[in-house]
Amino acid sequence: MRMDEKSYNFLIIEDNLGDFILIEEYLTENILNPRLTRAETFLSAKKILEDKANHFDIIFLDLSLPDLSGEQLIVGVLELAVGTPVVALTGFSDLDFSIKSLGLGVSDYLLKDELTPIILYKSIIYAIQRSKFVDQIQKSEKRYSDLFQLSPLPMWVYDLETFHFLNINQAAIAHYGFSESEFLSMRIHDIRPEEDIKLMEEAVADTRKGIELKPKTVFRHKKKNGEVIFVEATTNPLVFNGRSSVLVLVNDITERLRYVNTIEKQNETFREIAWIQSHVIRAPLARLLALVNLLETEIPETTEECASLIGHINDSSLELDQIIRDISQRLENIVSIQKNEA
Repeated sequence: MRMDEKSYNFLIIEDNLGDFILIEEYLTENILNPRLTRAETFLSAKKILEDKANHFDIIFLDLSLPDLSGEQLIVGVLELAVGTPVVALTGFSDLDFSIKSLGLGVSDYLLKDELTPIILYKSIIYAIQRSKFVDQIQKSEKRYSDLFQLSPLPMWVYDLETFHFLNINQAAIAHYGFSESEFLSMRIHDIRPEEDIKLMEEAVADTRKGIELKPKTVFRHKKKNGEVIFVEATTNPLVFNGRSSVLVLVNDITERLRYVNTIEKQNETFREIAWIQSHVIRAPLARLLALVNLLETEIPETTEECASLIGHINDSSLELDQIIRDISQRLENIVSIQKNEA
């Protein structure tokens, strides 16, 4: 086996000099130049770990020190290790305690009597790699948490089987009026109007079958104060804490819909006005123009003053007709612009 030429810095918390020397020998079997720092008590280890200038790749911890031992010792060192892998070393075989130690957060649990250079080296490699993976997972979880909690739009995660809320962000709490504890005791049924629950359950059934909702599907939701709102919902399936779940992002479009409805009503009014101008008002105007034309053709011999008067009536009628046409065109333009904005 080739010597590992990487630079390793070890802290060995061990009060027995013989065991320390043995660990040192085992380390040099596979690592070219290991750097070792020894602490004989918990207090001396605490002082070393609290010094920010010190950095260690692995901490080897004897579970029986003069000033502290067992579970208290493990917890104390882990609090000081701040992400550095801790490998527990002991001379006593206790399966239950070894399992408990791993549960507390140690990277490995090794018996001194069974220790060999290769076992020690493998434990080092596994512990370092495990620490890197855990760090990556924690960073990934933090990014998810930040994106989730800092979103300005309401978001939540619900259980695909039980319909219970599993996680909720601050925007949802502020918008819907329920506290976090209230949300986490509720099902998604509780924010739906009674008459919409069947539609919601059908949508969830499609999600279970792998059928994705159309982007920005519109639903009705109910706030704590009873107000019913319209929302666009975007959903994505995910596994949350080992459960098949759905991530939901909603955008309240209630005001937008009210605005669109208002515009539609205005457009209808404008269309009625345009129709009145085009048909009701222009009808008598058309008759007036016909009468003027009749006067000009049927009464050819008129005085100059009478002819001038008929001409003025005709010009005014034509001018009024053009004004009505202009108003109708402007109304049509307004309706078209508002329709595009909506």
